[in-house]
Amino acid sequence: MTLNCKRWISGASLFVICSLLVPFACWSASAQDATNAGDNPVVVEDDFEFDDDLTSNESTPSEGERGLRVIKRAPHGLLARLDGACDVLFLDGSPREMGAAHGALMADAIGAMRDRVYAAGAAASLAKKVDFFKKTDEAIARTRPFTPSRFYDEIHALAESSGLSELDAERLNNFPELFHCSGVAARGKATKDGRVLHVRVLDYIRDIGLQENAAIIVCQPQGYNAWLSVSYAGFVGTVTAMNEKGLAIGEMGGGGEGKWDGLPMSFLMRRVVEECSTVEEALALMKSTPLTCDYYYVLSDAQGDMAAVAAIAESDNPVEFLRAGESHPSLPGALEDVAYISAGSRAEALYARLKEAYGQIDVEKLMEIVKRPVAMNSNLHDAIFAPETLDVWRAEAGATTPACDEPYYHINLRDALDFYEREKENASF
Repeated sequence: MTLNCKRWISGASLFVICSLLVPFACWSASAQDATNAGDNPVVVEDDFEFDDDLTSNESTPSEGERGLRVIKRAPHGLLARLDGACDVLFLDGSPREMGAAHGALMADAIGAMRDRVYAAGAAASLAKKVDFFKKTDEAIARTRPFTPSRFYDEIHALAESSGLSELDAERLNNFPELFHCSGVAARGKATKDGRVLHVRVLDYIRDIGLQENAAIIVCQPQGYNAWLSVSYAGFVGTVTAMNEKGLAIGEMGGGGEGKWDGLPMSFLMRRVVEECSTVEEALALMKSTPLTCDYYYVLSDAQGDMAAVAAIAESDNPVEFLRAGESHPSLPGALEDVAYISAGSRAEALYARLKEAYGQIDVEKLMEIVKRPVAMNSNLHDAIFAPETLDVWRAEAGATTPACDEPYYHINLRDALDFYEREKENASF
């Protein structure tokens, strides 16, 4: 296929290997106390053990800390901690029910996220001599006609229960439209056992401390697919996700700031995991949806399909994609059952590592492949998906270290959903 070379050279590095290495990330922050006066969470402690026989070769929690422990409950949600280190937020129900639970359970963390985003926005305003807040409000106004109302219903309920203004919550959820990031996917002959693996590398302003308010969010929206997001407190969209059908997606930012007459990237990704089951369905949705800015995506599914996508708003052919094994002039080489996109010296390093590990790629090797210089110093989180089994591994940046140098934590989406169902049966409010 013929592609515009410029479309595939982005500031973020994305690689897709046919065993589906797609960008995934998880978040390791301390749980915050929710203090909403109208819907106070119930603080509890309860345990559930995952069948977790694959761990990182880095530091691991003690046996007493393994698994999920419930920290707080609220109607239509609970906050748990994974392996004593990683917050996991569970939500279910209507948009307003999910938003209210999110806000009640993570009110302090959401307030902290707002403060961090506003501080970054103020700094950007000074550096670029452009009003960050005015531009964010313009993005909100121009994208809103293309955004399903259910997402704003959820945002406004979150604002009410967390104590934020609706405008603050809207700005927090449109922040990604002004800043951009990186990613990967693989299968078959490329992987050690032939399974699909999907890794996502997010290089994204690590220094402002977003990792302090990170969380894995497990959603069961009424009438849609259940899904898991590697995310932050207060964020209802997603940049790294997999659903219960085994469809995984990560994004990489390119450019195109100001092209805002379409559906914001984070909400497009949420629509993909909530409404689609396969890569083909996701591509069809992307092609039929007005886009914003310039983004690159890696998608994989439980059937072994995968694609690297260039989605360029306001262009004659806004959605183009590469299949595994396809070459491109902008890339240093091609490998069967591997799809990848990257730029500059990172592309060279990535290709060399993939070629060296070809046929032996597994979760542990992926953790090594995405280390610097493939990941940047700004590496905020890394995530690895196994769509066929619904396993996820995530690493979050430390205070002064990129995510690729931090330990990974494992969670299985099916086990997590089963855990939440049991906890809902035991809950009383």
